[in-house]
Amino acid sequence: MIVVAIICAVFLGLTGLLCLVRIVRGPTMLDRTVAADVFVAACVGAIGVEAAVGRHNTTLPILVALALVAFLGSVSIARYAASQSTGGSPS
Repeated sequence: MIVVAIICAVFLGLTGLLCLVRIVRGPTMLDRTVAADVFVAACVGAIGVEAAVGRHNTTLPILVALALVAFLGSVSIARYAASQSTGGSPS
């Protein structure tokens, strides 16, 4: 179990690092948005791995809240970008 947790931690850490690079260097706002969404997904995965290794379920509300905030943020940025591309105001 520890070997699997270490492998997951390495992959999630690498994912987080690559997402941070894309957030800093991303040429467009949508690239940065997708990278931020993947970064939050990697954080949710890391918290989930920690909960599985520690064998506790107290982090479940944190995971749900983090996933909800990430989803709402992505949707709001997508709506903003769509309204900017058409020239209208967001409705």
